Amino acid sequence: MAAIVPFPPNGRPALVLNADFRPLSYYPLSLWPWQDVVKAVFLDRVEVIAEYDCVVRSPSFEMRLPSVIALREFVRQDRPPAFTRFNLFLRDGFSCVYCGTEQDLTFDHVVPRSRGGRTSWTNIVTACSPCNLKKGGRMPKEAAMFPVRTPVRPTNYQLQEIGRRFPPNHLHETWMDYLYWDVELDH
Repeated sequence: MAAIVPFPPNGRPALVLNADFRPLSYYPLSLWPWQDVVKAVFLDRVEVIAEYDCVVRSPSFEMRLPSVIALREFVRQDRPPAFTRFNLFLRDGFSCVYCGTEQDLTFDHVVPRSRGGRTSWTNIVTACSPCNLKKGGRMPKEAAMFPVRTPVRPTNYQLQEIGRRFPPNHLHETWMDYLYWDVELDH
């Protein structure tokens, strides 16, 4: 018997899958709050794949809260990812491309702006503050500091694959058939 939830179940988001049953995003994991999920169910925009063991209800309606949903219409994800700090850090694995640390991250222009360098995927890398200060406005050769990876414009697919290396702290058991991480479940 499902538990009836007497308060908003804020800790019970639903995993959102595309129409091909793949997550829309691994990092951040594509999760919707329960309110958005209930609305999408009512508007018939999603298919309920799995449910939590709890019920939400109003005076005239009762339903088990969905834990996994799939969009009814496929959402294409072939446009290039936005150039954002988060996506840059994700591309570089949340680590400095010069020393490898994961602390105090910022970004660095490989060719400094003062030398004509542009703010673009192919000229910006993740750097920790100490490495960024050490390199300063010099070219990589002048500073003897070379990125361990050549900065490139990633595809959404590449960012998703990188994001799979960073599973969230909590994965509900009903999500596991649709996610591909090698982790212990949080019960």
